[in-house]
Amino acid sequence: MKRTVEFYVQEDGTCPAQVFLDSLTDQEAKKVAWVIKLIEDLDMVPKQYFKKLVATEDIWECRVPVGGNAYRLFSFFFQGNTVIVTHGYGKKSQKTDAREIKRAEAYRRDFLKLHGGD
Repeated sequence: MKRTVEFYVQEDGTCPAQVFLDSLTDQEAKKVAWVIKLIEDLDMVPKQYFKKLVATEDIWECRVPVGGNAYRLFSFFFQGNTVIVTHGYGKKSQKTDAREIKRAEAYRRDFLKLHGGD
């Protein structure tokens, strides 16, 4: 099952995921790209890299460990096998930041409004 990964773009043309990626070092960005490639290519992506967040509006978390740092990218599925990446952040605690989940949900609602549901 091949997936396609795309980035969410706001109405003003801003791409929050790209802004996040641009803030990373080359090594960190390469690791993120590697994990995104896993999501595109593997039928069963290990949960350590990609999992659905419970009690959310169908938000998935892409998990990228780099050295001692942890990065998270949020996404959702659109029209079957398209994964829309909304944004990312550097995780500083064990728990996923609820504000970041709310932000991902808002981006998802905006995307679906602009693109006619899922």
